[in-house]
Amino acid sequence: MNMEKVISGFFFILAMTINFGFFYGLPDVLEQHSKYELFAAIIVNLIATIFKFGDKTQVGSVMLATSLVADIQLIASASVWAYGLYGIGAMDTEITSAIVSLSGGALLANMTSVAIFIGDTLKSKR
Repeated sequence: MNMEKVISGFFFILAMTINFGFFYGLPDVLEQHSKYELFAAIIVNLIATIFKFGDKTQVGSVMLATSLVADIQLIASASVWAYGLYGIGAMDTEITSAIVSLSGGALLANMTSVAIFIGDTLKSKR
């Protein structure tokens, strides 16, 4: 068993599931989306991105790209949240929907990364 693959796969899948936990709920109801879960999603996604830097293959490049997309969208989501809370001082449905939709884009990137990871794992020989 390759422990590096186990640990990196763990973080890839954990990033996706935490992101899904934040994304799940009505997009215009901010109370259904935890700021702590968004923070955890950002941190775990950044850790998963670090693991993807070591892979020098073509598949690794695509996985790194998907991870960078997820990182950017989650950081943008947190930035919109901070702007709405501290910049304009109000959280309306437009800002809330933007926060959730950005995390949805990150979720799609994470799902793509996990699908590529699973495909690459199934393709590899022992």
